[in-house]
Amino acid sequence: RVQIIHIVEESFGNDNNSHVANLYKEIHQILCKEYGKFSLGNKYDSDREAIFNFFLNEKNYEYVLDIIEIFFRAIQFVVKESPHNFYSRKQEPDDAINELNIRFKEAGLGYQFEEGELIKVDSQFIHSEVVKPVLELLGKNKDYRGASAEFLAAHEHYRHQRYKECLNDCLKSFESLMKSIHKKHSWTFNQNDTAKKLINGCLTNGLIPQYLQNQFSSINILLESGVPTIRNKEGGHGQGHEVKKVPEYLASYALHLTATNLLFLIKCEENFIN
Repeated sequence: RVQIIHIVEESFGNDNNSHVANLYKEIHQILCKEYGKFSLGNKYDSDREAIFNFFLNEKNYEYVLDIIEIFFRAIQFVVKESPHNFYSRKQEPDDAINELNIRFKEAGLGYQFEEGELIKVDSQFIHSEVVKPVLELLGKNKDYRGASAEFLAAHEHYRHQRYKECLNDCLKSFESLMKSIHKKHSWTFNQNDTAKKLINGCLTNGLIPQYLQNQFSSINILLESGVPTIRNKEGGHGQGHEVKKVPEYLASYALHLTATNLLFLIKCEENFIN
């Protein structure tokens, strides 16, 4: 926590600067409203002191993660966009985010800050080889904004242990990407089409190369029986008289399976020739 405070202070600069002071004030107000408090500190504390003292002493780790996330969103979306207002900073925004992620790894904490979100990382290999590339590709392509927002929402739900909602947003992201690809290439589809119909549309329109279709004859079954089935059985529809509890390992599997499917479809689209 002390290391993170150092990173934030080096990224914001001196709070004698009115822009820095106002940013601390805005963050303080957001956190107070979220936690149902008038102040995070004593009445004579500055906004900066109130936040950092609360951050250092808070036992609820979810609050601690919230504070880290809001600070680094500010670094990415405020400091980076208006660097002239934070002229006394000692560290560039991208370097600050990289250092945060390195500190997480060094401490053995399963989180990384990616694309404005604090994401829970179960497997460092899957995260670096699949999840991170997917987030970058979705973020760069304006056609995929819907899929990107839903995939990030799935991660947000997962971090807060809302596993049913995580499964729902996994499926939404998967379907949104396929709809975006259909729309981009003017392929016939309806907005209400299910994942099964959209997968068939991708196959019949040749999105997946013929040699891959032959080699992996079960690709249709693989995609159909992955995320949609998990969501339908565990997260969708009415749950009846028994309360269904989605286990963490299933939500984790769905997240990783969704990331793999998204990456596969994006790469197929990048190499698609009409």
